[in-house]
Amino acid sequence: MGPGTERGMEPRVGAGSRSAAHRVRVAGPGDLEAARAVAAAALTLDAAEAPALVDRLAAPPADRRWTALVTDGGVVMTSMSHKDPGLGHVDLLAVHPEARGEGRGRALVRAAEEWLRGQGAREARFAGNPPCYAWPGVDVRYTPAACLAESLGYERYHVAWNMTADLGVDLSDGDDELARLAAAGVTLRAAGAGDRARLTAFVEEHWNERWAWEAANASGAHYAERDGRIIAFAAWGARPGWFGPMGTAEAARGLGLGRVLLRRCLAEQRAAGQAESQIGWVGPLRFYSRAVGARAERVFWLYRRDLA
Repeated sequence: MGPGTERGMEPRVGAGSRSAAHRVRVAGPGDLEAARAVAAAALTLDAAEAPALVDRLAAPPADRRWTALVTDGGVVMTSMSHKDPGLGHVDLLAVHPEARGEGRGRALVRAAEEWLRGQGAREARFAGNPPCYAWPGVDVRYTPAACLAESLGYERYHVAWNMTADLGVDLSDGDDELARLAAAGVTLRAAGAGDRARLTAFVEEHWNERWAWEAANASGAHYAERDGRIIAFAAWGARPGWFGPMGTAEAARGLGLGRVLLRRCLAEQRAAGQAESQIGWVGPLRFYSRAVGARAERVFWLYRRDLA
């Protein structure tokens, strides 16, 4: 939160930031601990990782413009990316349960919109701002948040979903599978600190800089190489508690590398104390269902509104 202010992003908080006796202000370094506590109390579906989400959003890629705004019992974090200069994101909104019903959420969103306008945004979204995001959108089970967005004139424009993988299943490597990969000249490795630069370069070359940032900032990662070249990877923890991203170079597809790397990452998440893993912003449902018995479960609505 402090870095948001230090980068010269202090918003002009005016009448739009008031609701009853509540005034929204720019968060200072001393507000971080309170914001973590508010998030843990308010985000009941994500309580265990809510403080880490606040910390992650407060340490985004260097090119991101962001700020955090607070009021008594509430916090909103909002950002913009240089790749989408007219697009702003409400990344996290939390109001303590004991402080609800008095207009704090509405005041925080209006203040975030005011800051975004000041940065040149023409549209605001309740949607994830990859690569550093909390959720793809509004989890439909956070119904009051969806109601607030709609009451403020936001329209629902897209749906995203996660899959949940139970980590109590067998995640060990199969001997036949390992033998087959070895016969194909493939070596599997955990990515240590000395491997991250090389791994990040591979991800950026084959996909994009957003995935590369996630690979660089992941809690754990595994990769496969052949003839001294990385050909596939999987990572977890760039978004606290979640799996992803994962990818295989086109020339190496069909070897079954994704399944092995996925299971190795999930095994690490289990060793870190997790009982389940969220596979975020999922595309191929069938792959994850067959590989680890994951189920489609968490649904997100993405909202947007013009700021003109």
